[in-house]
Amino acid sequence: MGAYRSAYERSIADPAGFWRDAAAGIDWVIPPERILDEEAAPLYRWFPDGVLNTCHNALDRHVAAGRGDQPALIHDSPVTGTVRTLTYAGLLAETARFAGALRRLGVGRGDRVLLYLAMVPEAVIAMLACARIGAVHSVVFGGFAAHELAVRIDDARPKVVVATSCGIEADRVVPYHPILAAALDEAAHAPERCVVVQRPQEPAPLVPGRDLTWAEVMADAEPAPCEPVAATDPLYVLYTSGTTGRPKGVVRDNGGHAVALRWSMRHVYGIEPGEVFWAASDVGWVVGHSYIVYAPLLTGATTVLYEGKPVGTPDAGAFWRVAAEHRVAALFTAPTAIRAIRRQDPDGEHITRYDLSALRTLFLAGERLDPDTWAWAGQRLGVPVVDNWWQTETGWPVAATRAAWSRCRSSRGRRRCRCPATTCAWSTARPAGPRRRPRARRSRAPAPSATPA
Repeated sequence: MGAYRSAYERSIADPAGFWRDAAAGIDWVIPPERILDEEAAPLYRWFPDGVLNTCHNALDRHVAAGRGDQPALIHDSPVTGTVRTLTYAGLLAETARFAGALRRLGVGRGDRVLLYLAMVPEAVIAMLACARIGAVHSVVFGGFAAHELAVRIDDARPKVVVATSCGIEADRVVPYHPILAAALDEAAHAPERCVVVQRPQEPAPLVPGRDLTWAEVMADAEPAPCEPVAATDPLYVLYTSGTTGRPKGVVRDNGGHAVALRWSMRHVYGIEPGEVFWAASDVGWVVGHSYIVYAPLLTGATTVLYEGKPVGTPDAGAFWRVAAEHRVAALFTAPTAIRAIRRQDPDGEHITRYDLSALRTLFLAGERLDPDTWAWAGQRLGVPVVDNWWQTETGWPVAATRAAWSRCRSSRGRRRCRCPATTCAWSTARPAGPRRRPRARRSRAPAPSATPA
């Protein structure tokens, strides 16, 4: 509690100093002298005179530091029956080449690239490649309807679209290319090129003169170096769902984003370099942007990209199989996923089939975490279940249980933390068995003030 209290109070009393220290976790081409620009308040700008490259911070610096052989990305796809691991060196090589391919297609700093991809490694590579050359990516959730895709194409006005030929569900293949073709017919803006990742389950017919395959553009692409960009330059545009009207594009900058996400991995999620973090989400949502792609890689951790469901691929033990096989230290998902698992496996029998000794924490966010789901997960897994709250507009948590500041190692496995429940959120874990149902504790501690997201 003392570590949390001191961090929180400093963030209130000296936000510039607090985030200056946090910015030391990022490599800068030109380190920022100004931390917070308040001239246009309440429209604040973070690190306005700093220069960096997000891709360098996510890949190059870790390879240079000797982590080249460490797994960076594990693509686990039960729907195709494959697992593919890319090391930091391998992911850097693929990213640099695709960045070179984008440059050859005329994409430069500030240009937009729209990504309409399934949960495949090429999605991560394309995002990082855009960051590498200073382009702005806009990811649209794979399978979105043609009209919704057309609206986003007209708003973002991408120079290039990158798409997979299809997505794969547990019981069907979803062709993406017909959706993209219909969206391009409807949209007023016409991208110059479309790059298609051809999947063997449903290859797409190509339009001559516009469409190229991923394999084609990568075949003779020259690796591109990192382009230094201002901290205030945009990294990506991510559209809200549009349930309240026309979808709104949230523009995230490079500097504040990198600093905040790197800081959050240690202080909110408790993850250090070399550990395995799994956000069971989709790259089309903000959780996927922040905690599948950028935050784990900025940290030097290993991230899991999962192409499957919590149930049905093949059963309610899917999450526990992935966590066990890849030695996941922290799992981040939505309460809905845990409710679906609980519905099919109320006694947690699938949990007992797997070695989950590496799993320290289950993080849940994205919607209300009801007390029954919180209690069931804590009892069955025997690890802390930590709620956190945020949204597309913030990019990372603005409120979270203060678990990471009081990270009590005695809460590992099925042993219960001995800290007083009033001071350590990690004491909320309960071992499985006929114990008294824990009382739900919904209190949250605020994140540090004036955060640079």
